[in-house]
Amino acid sequence: MPFDNLYRHNFARAAVCIPEVRVGDPAFNARQTVALMRRAAERDALLAVFPELGLSAYSCEDLFHQQALLDGALAALGDVLAASRELPIVAAVGAPLQVGGLLYNCAVVLARGRILGVVPKTYLPNYREFYELRQFTPGDTSPERAVTLLGQRDIPFGAGLVFRCEEQPLFVFHCEICEDLWTPVPPSSFAALSGATVLANLSASNVTIGKDDYRRQLASNQSARCLAAYLYSAAGFGESTTDLAWDGHGFVYENGNLLAQTERFAYHAQMVTADIDLDRLVQDRMRQTTFGQSVAHCRDALAGYRTVRFSSPLPLDRKVPLERAYERFPYVPADPATREARCREIYEIQVHGLVKRLRSMRAERVVIGVSGGLDSTQALIVCARAMDVMGLPRANVLAYTMPGFATSERTLDQARRLMGALGCTAAEIDIRPSCMQMLKDIGHPYARGEQVFDLAFENVQAGERTSHLFRLAGMQNAPVVGTSDLSEVALGWCTYGVGDHMAHYHVNASVPKTLIQFLVRNEIRTGELGAEASRVLADVLDTAISPELVPAGPGEPGQTTEHVIGPYELQDFNLYYVLRFGYSPPKVAYLAWTAWRDRARGAWPDIPEGKRNQYSLGEIRKWLRVFLERFFQASQYKRSALPNAPKVGSGGSLSPRSDWRAPSDGEAAAWLAALDEIPER
Repeated sequence: MPFDNLYRHNFARAAVCIPEVRVGDPAFNARQTVALMRRAAERDALLAVFPELGLSAYSCEDLFHQQALLDGALAALGDVLAASRELPIVAAVGAPLQVGGLLYNCAVVLARGRILGVVPKTYLPNYREFYELRQFTPGDTSPERAVTLLGQRDIPFGAGLVFRCEEQPLFVFHCEICEDLWTPVPPSSFAALSGATVLANLSASNVTIGKDDYRRQLASNQSARCLAAYLYSAAGFGESTTDLAWDGHGFVYENGNLLAQTERFAYHAQMVTADIDLDRLVQDRMRQTTFGQSVAHCRDALAGYRTVRFSSPLPLDRKVPLERAYERFPYVPADPATREARCREIYEIQVHGLVKRLRSMRAERVVIGVSGGLDSTQALIVCARAMDVMGLPRANVLAYTMPGFATSERTLDQARRLMGALGCTAAEIDIRPSCMQMLKDIGHPYARGEQVFDLAFENVQAGERTSHLFRLAGMQNAPVVGTSDLSEVALGWCTYGVGDHMAHYHVNASVPKTLIQFLVRNEIRTGELGAEASRVLADVLDTAISPELVPAGPGEPGQTTEHVIGPYELQDFNLYYVLRFGYSPPKVAYLAWTAWRDRARGAWPDIPEGKRNQYSLGEIRKWLRVFLERFFQASQYKRSALPNAPKVGSGGSLSPRSDWRAPSDGEAAAWLAALDEIPER
């Protein structure tokens, strides 16, 4: 199976179809339905969902009691069934059907010339413009469990049917009809608890002002509550406008997120497709243990649900590229307005956490180390704002920059300027003498004049900085505010214990590097910290990320963090999908490749063209290996001893007291073995 095949990675493409209809012309409606089924099959969709009573039209009213219409609708269903024999797709179509002498509003599920099941509508609206009880019988009152249609016998019948694909067992769908969703407990809620990951609604749903928003809210909430995908297909052009109007509103939600929707008020047939991430739904159900508790609490109601297994050929022998766009920065909202609101909320969380800690400690000052780099910049802004909230002068932020053997003039200048622009109490401590003393004490070659820049050499400097900060904190009766971010915590890129790993309280520990970049960029855009601060922030963003612990040789660049541990933008992508969803390495690589293989796709408009990157599958595989080794095997012991810090986003925290508990002596073998499934190029 090609790597570039969405079905290989547990996606499934579904189509929402809105055909043009004619009231009382089932033959025409069948032709329209078949045409859209063919289009959906050409797009490699697994399931196509059509509107309520689409083979007859919904707005027939008392014509539903005319035998000619009912016979015509049944014949139309036969035409659709015959056409389906040659189409590799499952379809759910709406039709009025006579069962046991009664008339039901039904969803007929069919594939490859076979009717898989018939789902009657449970809740029939009989208020305002709706009079369905005048024509139809509620589906849950029928004693029938199987029906005979078009020469096929023992077809499952009932609202409690879920349909499972043999070739993709994660794809389990259920059908409900229009009003079923509007009720306090929709049938799809029980279907989800019975294993359905995809919920389909065959709807008519006339339009009134504002109703489209309400539909979306219902479907979005239902998909989120059920941890499912929700497909909604409403009647479009051609329905009777005697008293009502129709907007042909169709859409697909996945766990509360809109994936696709149709154009409203179109004068032609429509189809939209969406690639549903089945792994996401199944993983979330596994994690959210209250979902499993709900299954147990509803076991009596679920006893009547039946599973209908079906076979559908998946296009596994060729490339089927993912059409769904994945953003390169999953921790950062793509929409600028949403992004600004998110930035403000993040600051509120960080500042709120710090203010609470200071008040509980009866502290009115903080101690922080400022390097002139990205993380300490963000933490320093948080400290300054905490003083504002507490009604204290920013001079109560005791900020120290501590140049070492490899500190550049650039970052030192940025640290000085930033501390001044924010009004902090600034001080500078040269740590080289104390570092040299420790290097002498431990017999390090550098103390004898040898140019040995090993791990001990680096950690002596990181440890001296932290040691100074803690001693200063004791003198000043002020806690040390840590600066390390989520990306560094995930990759273990921090010096354990007496190093940047430790502080009295961290503010960045659940904020990834890419998000901090956007927080700082947003500060520049708003200008709230003043013109001088904005100029410094711009310089900080343009500075290569480096620990500045190893001196640069003549004509050589200094340390660059991303040359060692990989590009943060890519590692943050890996972190999000490993931590938030628990995806396997091939799935993570596939999503990263989808997002990063093209220079323009998914790029932010406020990132200069020259700074937009792209990565080949081989590069993604290389840096994913680094991530897996460092995250699962090399650095958990550091996370097991993390200081307190507020959780910021749903993407996760790595605190051992919050989202992430893992053994410090575990192996990465299972994850590294899975890398073999990822092609080199």
